[in-house]
Amino acid sequence: MNAFQLAIADGMTITKRNALKIKRAPDLLGGVIILPIVFMLLFAYVFGSMIDLPGLSYREYMIPGIFVQTIVTSAQITGYTLTQDLQKGVFDRFRTLPMSPSAVLTGQTLSDVIMNVTSIVVMALVGLLVGWRIHSTPYEAALGFLLLLFFSYAFSWVTATVALALRTPEVFNNIVTIVSMPLVFLSTAFVDSARLPGPLRPIAEWNPVSAVIQAARELFGNTTPAMPAAGAWPLQHPVAAALLWSVLLLVVFVPLSTRLYKRAVSR
Repeated sequence: MNAFQLAIADGMTITKRNALKIKRAPDLLGGVIILPIVFMLLFAYVFGSMIDLPGLSYREYMIPGIFVQTIVTSAQITGYTLTQDLQKGVFDRFRTLPMSPSAVLTGQTLSDVIMNVTSIVVMALVGLLVGWRIHSTPYEAALGFLLLLFFSYAFSWVTATVALALRTPEVFNNIVTIVSMPLVFLSTAFVDSARLPGPLRPIAEWNPVSAVIQAARELFGNTTPAMPAAGAWPLQHPVAAALLWSVLLLVVFVPLSTRLYKRAVSR
């Protein structure tokens, strides 16, 4: 077995380990799912009645934003688990084993994808109950879900990098919460960018979360020509922009998190 095959095998072993950890601690997955469900019901039945969109149900407009909010929230578990393993000395035990150094981070981020599959399925079922519908072809809908999972994988590397830089669960949770809330709410998740005041509009339009949300809306058929046309390139070409953002996150944060991991286990 060569080094590449060994890295893949070790990564799958760590993925299985982390998946079992989620299975034995269902509160982690429950916390990721419950908050988006609360937001979904809140915006669908409380705020949704006060937001009028031309030619489109607000619930259909909102659900793709909830999907991405779920991804951003669940990615925090990647970082939180890494900080816990750092504090418990799990990485020191891994260092004594004949395993690939990249396996820990690869396995952690892949297990996050498995968790996101579960959470997105639950969100989709709840969305169908509150009135969300897919109006595109099965092929386009499948691409929409795959795009969401690809972005979730890329974003997990971001939280892994932050976790390895901060190294403690409490500090990580505080910092990531402060960053993730504006990342979701200063986007087009719940309101169209045209409704935002001047200084906030370009921030929302160039927010990577907005590109992913708009791409999901187009692929699920949750758009209408009656909506105001977006002025920024990412919202005019959201699928391409979402793919570019995801690739950029991987290019930047995979080597950065790997370097931080090697520094952490060498101490």
